[in-house]
Amino acid sequence: MINDKLPKIWYGGDYNPEQWDAEIWDEDVRMFKLAGIDVATLNVFSWALNQPDEDTYDFAWLDETIHRLYKNGIYTCLATSTGAHPAWMAKKYPDVLRVDYQGRKRKFGGRHNSCPNSPTYRKYSKLIAGKLAERYKNHPAVLIWHVSNEYGGYCYCDNCAAGFRTWLQQRYGTLEKLNKAWNTRFWGHTFYDWDEIVVPNELSEEWGGNRTNFQGISLDYRRFMSNSLLECYRIEYEELKKHTPDLPVTTNLMGFYPELDYFEWAKYMDVVSWDNYPSFNTPFSFTAMTHDLMRGLKSGQPFMLMEQTPSQQNWQPYNSLKRPGVMRLWSYQAVARGADTVMFFQLRRSIGACEKYHGAVIEHVGHEHTRVFRECAELGSELKQLSDSVLDARVDAKVGIIYDWENRWAVELSSGPSVGLNYVDEVHKYYAALFSRNVQTDMIGVEEDLGRYDVVIAPVMYMVKPGFADKVEAFVKDGGTFLTTFFSGIVNENDLVTTGGYPGELRKVLGIWAEEIDSLFPDQRNQIVMKSKLGSLEGSYECGLLCDLIHTEGAEVVAEYGDDFYAGMPVVTVNKFGKGEAWYVASSPDQAFLNGLLKHICDTKGISPTLDNVPEQVEVARRVKDGKEILFLMNHGKQPAVVPVGQTPAVNLLDGAELQGSVELPAHGVTILQRTVQSQ
Repeated sequence: MINDKLPKIWYGGDYNPEQWDAEIWDEDVRMFKLAGIDVATLNVFSWALNQPDEDTYDFAWLDETIHRLYKNGIYTCLATSTGAHPAWMAKKYPDVLRVDYQGRKRKFGGRHNSCPNSPTYRKYSKLIAGKLAERYKNHPAVLIWHVSNEYGGYCYCDNCAAGFRTWLQQRYGTLEKLNKAWNTRFWGHTFYDWDEIVVPNELSEEWGGNRTNFQGISLDYRRFMSNSLLECYRIEYEELKKHTPDLPVTTNLMGFYPELDYFEWAKYMDVVSWDNYPSFNTPFSFTAMTHDLMRGLKSGQPFMLMEQTPSQQNWQPYNSLKRPGVMRLWSYQAVARGADTVMFFQLRRSIGACEKYHGAVIEHVGHEHTRVFRECAELGSELKQLSDSVLDARVDAKVGIIYDWENRWAVELSSGPSVGLNYVDEVHKYYAALFSRNVQTDMIGVEEDLGRYDVVIAPVMYMVKPGFADKVEAFVKDGGTFLTTFFSGIVNENDLVTTGGYPGELRKVLGIWAEEIDSLFPDQRNQIVMKSKLGSLEGSYECGLLCDLIHTEGAEVVAEYGDDFYAGMPVVTVNKFGKGEAWYVASSPDQAFLNGLLKHICDTKGISPTLDNVPEQVEVARRVKDGKEILFLMNHGKQPAVVPVGQTPAVNLLDGAELQGSVELPAHGVTILQRTVQSQ
């Protein structure tokens, strides 16, 4: 439970009363109560209001707001306001301003505009966090701390350059070790003094965002920047904990956001929270995968859905409305996959600046007689019914998919072999194959205990960090099934190639080696030709993108290439290793092949779908609590669907009805069933 002061699924969102005149505030409270809102996120961007100059702090407005809400049964998620520094700070202390990728010094404006290595920013963010914590440490309304907001964005200023050099000295110790790790004899880059190292941007090594001459320095700068921003968070975290050791602390993450290593960040978050903003055409399997990743950051601990829009967004190229029922559907998708809160940005729609067209519970018309408000109020009422059954329930999975931010950085920085290689997309293909069968899946990091799973999948495991290959070997020897793919085992943590044949340190467990990697153009395809029937797989399937030319060293050849000069060479292999087996998929297959392959692997391991014979547009997810399973049936389609649920008696948690056999879901409909745990 996030905080036992409010033992239910929290319902609310970002609230900015400081943007409105006082006569609006009581009306806000009236409508919040109508909607069932019980948590308001306050003070996210109020630093300039709280601190009008260097020496003055004024929290009177915040005192009054927290009190007004609390006396009406509405608790506070209290932000530290440090997501945007005040104008006076930028004017007086220009070190607080970032230098961008092109080497230009920023002026005051926007948000996420503070240099993470600015002594000024760190000093004043710590001060205001401490003053807030000291002031509200005993306030019964405050449930959780919300540090800053959506951390991100790199800086390339002199402070960051100096900090980078210090970080490198701590990481490598000597220039000799750094030169070796970065392979600096290439292109005459040998460094003889730490001050010779400059930040990698468009003035030095990089161009176009992810293109670089030297992967080593660019990879390390991403590590350094992720760590620098994390240090800013931790400065506030520790200051808050000094005064309020029992209050949880979080900051809102952004799913697969590329710049920060969230597995590292999660170590310093009491609860993970994140902001969910899919487009109207985002595959619902991708949103599910993102929820599973957020849950996986802390080994399955329930997370917070900190933000979503009640309907419309404002920052995408095309900002369509959420159709009737979709907000409710997507909210329950989050809860089904581990969220213990449903919260919005924003509670009342702004009237000015860039978020005035971002949707809200209370729209510009200002009353409750809107479709959006009615849907929000209905959901608020339902969440009160669910809390006892769902709160703190866990997702149980026997399959883990490895995702690693540093691996992603290395793949994206790689000069070749194909601009078409997208790490996240390849991960999603494997996730989607399991999702389509309603097989519960955890998204996990490389530090996770693999022994928790029967099957572990590591798509495009390009970078193999120290100890990872040993961990995989131990997992497979002990009976686990491991699967990895083309472009895996290529480099170490410094992006230096592991010589002796790909896939490097994974070669032994996989029983194969690769001598070349062919890169196919977007309109080119090869064939995966099955050597014999494997479960439902027979005949041939298409593959593309990259094709590893591999030789077996003990592995069994399951399928061969059908075309080109490497026709007849292995493309899919399986290697018996100890009590388990390790699979290698040497190209990027079509979805039909992956669906069949993962069905075979799951069937072999006795991993059953949560439900069988479910219509394609219906998502099924499962949480477990106190010997009961909670089944979430969610129809993402525009047509009704009938879902077979078996003969075990179940209770519909939304209306109390008992049922078995099948459930009919309307378009965008949701049913939540509770029944005795079924064996998987």
